[in-house]
Amino acid sequence: MNVGDRVRLLTGTEEGIVTRLLDSELVEVAIDNDFTIPVLRREVVVVAQEEGNNFNRTAPDYRVGQVPGKNANASKKDNSKRPSQNAGPPKPVQPSLQQALAAVASNGAGVAKISGPAATSKQPAAAKGVFLALVHQSPELLGVTLINNTEADVLFTYGEETSARPYRALAADKLGPKASTKPLSFLHMKDFEAWPAVVFQLLPTRLNGEAAYELLTKRQAFKASTFYSSQRPAPVIGKDAYLFQLDEKAAAAITPEQLAQEAPAPAAAPAPAKPAGIDIAALKAQLSGDAPAKPAAVVAAATPAPVFPVVAPAHEFDLHLEALRPDNKEEELSNTAILRLQLDAFEDALSRALATNMHEIVFIHGMGNGVLRKEIHRQLSRNKDIKFFEDARKEKFGFGATLVRLK
Repeated sequence: MNVGDRVRLLTGTEEGIVTRLLDSELVEVAIDNDFTIPVLRREVVVVAQEEGNNFNRTAPDYRVGQVPGKNANASKKDNSKRPSQNAGPPKPVQPSLQQALAAVASNGAGVAKISGPAATSKQPAAAKGVFLALVHQSPELLGVTLINNTEADVLFTYGEETSARPYRALAADKLGPKASTKPLSFLHMKDFEAWPAVVFQLLPTRLNGEAAYELLTKRQAFKASTFYSSQRPAPVIGKDAYLFQLDEKAAAAITPEQLAQEAPAPAAAPAPAKPAGIDIAALKAQLSGDAPAKPAAVVAAATPAPVFPVVAPAHEFDLHLEALRPDNKEEELSNTAILRLQLDAFEDALSRALATNMHEIVFIHGMGNGVLRKEIHRQLSRNKDIKFFEDARKEKFGFGATLVRLK
């Protein structure tokens, strides 16, 4: 059972889509009327495509703005397509997704040309590139899909950023030309304000190609002012979607000459080590009587690298960016990079405080959105060398500092 599979509850007639694997025994299922429930794996069964064909059932295919009706659950028979006595001429049959993909692959860039009645519908030519598409699974549920509308394979990774977690990797795979992925995750329209920012890393590649390409990294956040205007027909899948191009700036090719220049020069073979200890020439001179008797000369051992003493950090250690980098005012860092810099400084100061036997230290992290404070408290709670920690004096720091007592 995977994310995106359509399942039926064994204890009822409801059907839905698996949106998340909570643990080894529990999954989250989005029912067709857009509410999600946790269900035990043993209480759901995957619905096969053949079942709908044999029992005249069709999975609902919602368009933007539609509201679920009588056929919201595919477990109920859908009689809407049965011909009636007063029925007019039959409607053109829409091509299947497999037909559409085959037609796109055979015609290259542009719209799939499909023979038959469905060929009468005309759509604008599909744009070249790699796209993030948010596709309606139901009126309130969107599937995050990656579309590759190019002639090259694309290696990709997918992750999410939230205020509580800087980055979480969710998927990595290879996507072929003129193809799309299954939904990589699901987003609810009602939670739009809390949506994570999605992060894609893309590396185009061609079998037997003559050039390597640089890695593209794209972070896409969603704003209401631009999100709803991004809806348009998506290439390859042939559905309306909220579409965002991830490779507006094409990946730069790296020629073999550049690869040779950037590759480090091979290290020279090390000279044979000189045996340490007795100086052989001096020893022979003494044995032959050509030199006065004295202890054989000893080759001086290599001078060890100087060991610098560990310096204790300040009792009140400031983790604000301007305190950590007072001279670097021009460089603009992302929130993730700033958080990583602050956590590295915190870990270094804490280790030096423990190494120099300090009794306590105050970390000034500020209020902000609370992410840095939560991460510091999480690490302190797992450290066995910490006696306890608490908010520092509120009259001096408010809630923007943490006092740590060391064992």
